[in-house]
Amino acid sequence: MALLLVLARLLLCVVFLIAGLAKLADLAGSQQAMRDFGVPAKLAPPVGTLLPLAELAVAVALIPPISAWWGGLGALILLVLFVAGIGSALLHGRQPDCHCFGQLHSAPAGWPTLIRNLVLAAVAGVVVGFGRSTPGPGVLDWLTPLTVIQRIEVLAGVIVLALLIGEGWLLFQVMAQQGRLLLRIEALEARLTEGGPAAMLQPTAGMAGLAVGTPAPSFTLPTLTGESISLEALRALGKLVMLIFSDPGCGPCTALLPEIGGFQREHATKLVVALISRGTVEANRPKVSEYGLRHVLLQTDREVAQAYQASGTPSAVVVRRDGTIGSPLAQGADAIRALLDKTLSPTGLGTLPMAAATNGTGQRAVAAPRPPAGPMMGEPAPDFSLPDLAGKFVSLSDFRGDTTLLLFWRPSCGFCQRMLPDLKTSLLPTFYNLVEWRDETARGPGPAPMGRKHLWANTTGG
Repeated sequence: MALLLVLARLLLCVVFLIAGLAKLADLAGSQQAMRDFGVPAKLAPPVGTLLPLAELAVAVALIPPISAWWGGLGALILLVLFVAGIGSALLHGRQPDCHCFGQLHSAPAGWPTLIRNLVLAAVAGVVVGFGRSTPGPGVLDWLTPLTVIQRIEVLAGVIVLALLIGEGWLLFQVMAQQGRLLLRIEALEARLTEGGPAAMLQPTAGMAGLAVGTPAPSFTLPTLTGESISLEALRALGKLVMLIFSDPGCGPCTALLPEIGGFQREHATKLVVALISRGTVEANRPKVSEYGLRHVLLQTDREVAQAYQASGTPSAVVVRRDGTIGSPLAQGADAIRALLDKTLSPTGLGTLPMAAATNGTGQRAVAAPRPPAGPMMGEPAPDFSLPDLAGKFVSLSDFRGDTTLLLFWRPSCGFCQRMLPDLKTSLLPTFYNLVEWRDETARGPGPAPMGRKHLWANTTGG
């Protein structure tokens, strides 16, 4: 029994030590987990800070025999609270991020998490039930008969073991990433094999994704707040659903986030835009909060993207109201914008080349190339008259005789906003006389949020 008690105390000590240190390294995540589990917003910060300290105190108390029983009691109390919180969330249909081991391991709380805490609670119960009168030897008592040299050797061995474990964990992460890259390469090779050399010249959006009309794979994923949302719940709103696959480490995905936020706000009456990302809540929350995104779902790795055959990011697909695939997979920011425009156009998705009807041989009919929109080069530029910020109307004809650049601007366009400093510091001082628009109620310079307007810039030289 003494050996059993020592092993139980050692197990609990290691678990609470790792959990406490990991939470201290990410207090923001620990505090957010408290909010997700229903702790009032005012109490979440102190509770999220005190919890890792309590776990570390329990780990330390479990080591010496004189405090081992109290350490076991503290462990049992904490584990019972964890079980109660997770069980209550599961009964209400929620799966908040448990943040049990900080950034080392953070996943939505589910039945495996509940079972794990029940097992640890049973171990703590053994310490409390049998360790009151005979707590057994101290966890470190076996070091007593060793000489100083032997203790140094043991310490060095423990350090080497810890380094090996850390190296193994890093190697596992690298291998997992390598596996994902190999899957993407295999998918590209398969497309090239099917399409031959000509496939290199075809747009990616026309070669990937599930066939239009096939049932859309169902899924249920947690949001950043821990609530679970399914594809059926998104479709229940009675609108088309656009799924955009993203990754927090993808540069083009990050650049597209401001526009995705604009998609969700501007077209909410016609379309449900859901962002399916991957990784931890902490990796996704800052950017999502910055751009006010909604319907942000987190997959564990890329399981949902793989079900939709989305091998790259950013990519998007439309799901019809009946739950079938409504468009080919659009890969890349430009293809996603084109997919959104086609989805919202009066003709709908029927004009997309990959959504066209098949010809007599069973192959998809290729849509005829569309003429370029707008005036042709050399044709007279259409005249117009628009008000400036002072209310004075300015016409294009006012600039006749000078070479004039018209820059079309949308306030909600993230690329437009990021382009403004470059224009001001490089092109405009040398070539352009810029009429700058400023929103008096906003912070900093930028076009006023007054709908689609035009930022005027006329050349003065060069």
